Amino acid sequence: MNEYKIPNHVGIIMDGNGRWATKRGLKRSAGHSAGYKTLKKLAVHILNKGVKYLSVYAFSTENFKRDTEEVNYLMNLFVSKFKEEKDFFMKKNIKVVFSGLKEPLRSDVWESMQEISKMTKDNTGGTFNILLNYGGQSEIVEAAKKIVKDVIDKKLNINELNTENFNKYLFQDLPPIDFMIRTSGEVRISNFMLYQVAYAEMYFPKVYFPDFNEKEFDIALDVYNKRDRRFGAIKK
Repeated sequence: MNEYKIPNHVGIIMDGNGRWATKRGLKRSAGHSAGYKTLKKLAVHILNKGVKYLSVYAFSTENFKRDTEEVNYLMNLFVSKFKEEKDFFMKKNIKVVFSGLKEPLRSDVWESMQEISKMTKDNTGGTFNILLNYGGQSEIVEAAKKIVKDVIDKKLNINELNTENFNKYLFQDLPPIDFMIRTSGEVRISNFMLYQVAYAEMYFPKVYFPDFNEKEFDIALDVYNKRDRRFGAIKK
């Protein structure tokens, strides 16, 4: 019997909050609130399963194009929850980090992000990477700028740059994603961690994110265990 495989790094595109709410005759903000409640329980469940790194797509750089009321609601939600949940993540021994650009985030959003990151930096029960004001293409461009600067400052020999040490120039130096999940049935990656998903297994359940509970994740893990990861090699 084959050993049950737990992915080291799971990435989730949390899609469908708005449609979940609309389907129930609610405002889109109600879907985001429900999505947060799901995420809080799900993050603990996933890390307790033995996953070491969990990256979730909370807000993309393109999401600023949405209705102002919805954007403001989300920014207020981030500030309130990051402040409220510091003790929760400390109790669960979870390290919280963020990937994304500082501009044009509100100062209170950025400050709340820095506060929870600093408070949880020594926790060892798993890393929870929240992508906020994030875009995969922007991440690679920002990495290129850092590399150029290090070459100019003679901190890096360009001939020594490789696919492994390139990681340290990304927003967070994390291992590659093993399993990427996008809820709601949409089959695309939408600028999500483009460098890190190079050889990820992908799963696109039709369930909207607020309903993607612990049971749904366990179903996803079963799917992952049926995959044959070859990383470009020929199957023997």
